[in-house]
Amino acid sequence: MKARMERSIYRAALLAALILPVACTNQLAQRQARLAPLVGRPVADLIQQLGVPNRTFQASGVDYLAYDERRIEVVPGLWGGPFWLGGWNNLPPEVVQWQCETTFAVAGGVVRSFTLRGNACG
Repeated sequence: MKARMERSIYRAALLAALILPVACTNQLAQRQARLAPLVGRPVADLIQQLGVPNRTFQASGVDYLAYDERRIEVVPGLWGGPFWLGGWNNLPPEVVQWQCETTFAVAGGVVRSFTLRGNACG
């Protein structure tokens, strides 16, 4: 019984390890596809679509508009359940902070490019 339960947990973990990178890649591609049409558009279109940026700064004649997304999730712990390599273990809940910063480069009043940085961008 214990061995069967451990195999089931191992299979679930393996499946998650295989699916998660594909899901994250898909989310990143979707985000990039949603933002790509803003490149080449006037900065007014960017602000109309995304709102006022969280920060702006300028360097070498290029304006940068940064938008921040942040959220916190609590991943439930595992109490009294089997651990990966056998035996019993208690894992406490974990607080995870997700963030994504999208920065647009604007020159001549036109969006030239964007960059994504953070663990929640994809």
